[in-house]
Amino acid sequence: MDLPSLPFVVLERANVGLFCDSFPPVMDGVAVCMENYARWMQKKVGGVCVITPEVPGTDYGQYDFKVYDYFSVPVPKRAPYVTGIAEIDPIWLAKIATTRFKIVHAHCPFATGQAARRIARLQEIPLVATFHSKYRDDFARVLPKLATDIAVDAIIDFYERADLVWVPQASTVEVLREYGYKGHVEVMDNGSDLVADYPEKYFVEARQRLGVGPDEFVMLFVGQHIWEKNTRLIIEALSRIDDVPFRMFFVGTGYAAEEMKALVSERGLDRKVRFEGMITDREKVTDYYAAADLFLFPSLYDTAGLVVQEAAALGTPSVMAREATASSTTGRTAS
Repeated sequence: MDLPSLPFVVLERANVGLFCDSFPPVMDGVAVCMENYARWMQKKVGGVCVITPEVPGTDYGQYDFKVYDYFSVPVPKRAPYVTGIAEIDPIWLAKIATTRFKIVHAHCPFATGQAARRIARLQEIPLVATFHSKYRDDFARVLPKLATDIAVDAIIDFYERADLVWVPQASTVEVLREYGYKGHVEVMDNGSDLVADYPEKYFVEARQRLGVGPDEFVMLFVGQHIWEKNTRLIIEALSRIDDVPFRMFFVGTGYAAEEMKALVSERGLDRKVRFEGMITDREKVTDYYAAADLFLFPSLYDTAGLVVQEAAALGTPSVMAREATASSTTGRTAS
């Protein structure tokens, strides 16, 4: 579906439109990246507008940049994710029809990314597209191989139509090449809003706030509760630790959350493992990083886990899978 080909009556001018299917209160690495990106770009150049599907009940007025949300529906079996078709929302269309962008940046190739592509074409402006995730893994979990291949081909078509393609770290270029993309790629590292300047007493107080004993060894996972992130391996490994008193926190949510809890109970870990659910308060999330001795992130799914950077900012080392894309060293290069 195309945007109406009517003349734009420009009432608002925006330097950049940031488009993504996930944005807080949905909490994943891409959503956090988007929020940080929007906040700092607004401070530096202003005129930032975020376009995202609406999460019902969310007050987007808290931000100092504009958020043009559009009518959405839940993504089946992937709560809390939502999606939709922006162009069927008349209120959203009215806002877009009076806004002139200088550039648009899509952080996903799906509904919101397609809206970014159509706006870029209609307004004759550049489209930057960032490849964040191993989308093939998502499709392969629910679709047969032929359908998965078709979906991946459609994704690559999206990136081939962009004026510039970014990836969050160098090893992600290999993933794009495996998918079939042959164009130019630039590496642009994700940034983090957590900085390594916390006083020593903060770490002690963080453990106290979480009720962690001084002699307890604390491990942490933050992210989507999905099997693709190797969460089963984490739980199975924890069940083999019988000589060290420890506490394990899982922060986040996802389709596998209830199955993960059942596996924890099956392995007799209920007294040692806590599921904290999705936490949107960044200060509270920081407490978990500060209290942890190890961050467990053996994901084979992620391209560049922002959570690893966040843990490092609090001095918490990460345990990752050898040769996983997310465990590779980042570097800003072009390919």
